[in-house]
Amino acid sequence: MRANHTPKIVGTAWGLLILNTLGSAGAKTIVPLPRSLIQMATMGALVAAFALALLVNLPLRIRPSAYLLLLTLLLVPSVISSANLESGFGALFRCARLALFVGTLWLLSRWWDGGTTFVRHHIRMYLAVLGSVAAGLLISPGAAMPELYGGRLVGALWPLTPPQIGQYAAVIIGLTALLLLGRRTDRTSAAVVIVPSLVLLALTHTRTATLGLLIGLALAIGSLVLTSGAARRFFTWAVLCAAVAAVGFGSALQAWFLRGQSQENFSSLTGRAKVWNALLAEPRSTSEYLFGAGLGDKSFGGLPIDNSWFAVYYEQGMTGVALVAAFVVVLGGVALLRPPSLPRACAIFLITYCGIASYTEAGLGDASPYLLHLAVAASLLAAPSAATAPPTSDIPRRRVPSWARGPEVN
Repeated sequence: MRANHTPKIVGTAWGLLILNTLGSAGAKTIVPLPRSLIQMATMGALVAAFALALLVNLPLRIRPSAYLLLLTLLLVPSVISSANLESGFGALFRCARLALFVGTLWLLSRWWDGGTTFVRHHIRMYLAVLGSVAAGLLISPGAAMPELYGGRLVGALWPLTPPQIGQYAAVIIGLTALLLLGRRTDRTSAAVVIVPSLVLLALTHTRTATLGLLIGLALAIGSLVLTSGAARRFFTWAVLCAAVAAVGFGSALQAWFLRGQSQENFSSLTGRAKVWNALLAEPRSTSEYLFGAGLGDKSFGGLPIDNSWFAVYYEQGMTGVALVAAFVVVLGGVALLRPPSLPRACAIFLITYCGIASYTEAGLGDASPYLLHLAVAASLLAAPSAATAPPTSDIPRRRVPSWARGPEVN
């Protein structure tokens, strides 16, 4: 039983955290938005989220969390490397942002009780973000699917890249499907979320998000197979449909997956491997090897790193890599040790998705949607708060003389 009800202001703070992680770089929007204005909005959202979390949690009660503890320790190599100003004063600004981000998560951890409350907050906010993407597509299809991105869907109202949109769509599709299997939502509500999100995911042509969705759902539903008849039926039908699709639409699926790229370009992960090899070949001092070069924009030589592990290694060194690996392993280990349940399945999906996405997307070492996904997983794996029984009175009872007792006592 939950010790207290989650205030609505907690959901507002969570939504502001998501707004902060949307970023300021992306496609050209229908109405040009200055990057400085977007940065003010996102940073203002983070400050507002921290203020709301502090206001609603004035007693400063927090839940013990190995994930948040390791995330807090990640600030150490971040500050040490950023203090050298090798990446400029922007590195210290990013450290301050990460500290405020982690502090807000600590304040909100008071309501991490193993329930699906934060899953619903997650779905609602990202559904609103995808709603803005769909609105941009309807208003200006040309701006929403520009040739610059190969005709892939981008954010025309807010600058969002195809991988971002694919990530948001895949995450809420997976979580909603699991809520439906666990009978925590009805089919109509689930269809309202899943069907348009699937369309947007297909229009982004995002391979990482698609693989993360499929593999994450397979492992999550597999964890429920022994205890849920609905999960067994869904798993069986999913396998049959996948087999039919592979046979009947194999060539179309391959064309969608390759996105018109050559085999050489595909094997080098669209040029990412060249950036990774150059990053590893660069000479590094002992300090840079241990603590990195400081928080930056996740790029090397002017090109995006697009890998969480290489980005953490470059910016926070091997110390950062060890800490990131530690909190991913801890969350995965706790999920495996929990008995089968819907919260555990949702956590497995989120951890799996983040693990797969970390290969072609950066974000595990800085304030990002991936850290929020893992925070939701941590809230799902938290031990439920036991409701405290009202204390019994310690006032001694008055002794009643025998002559004053009723006849039924005598």
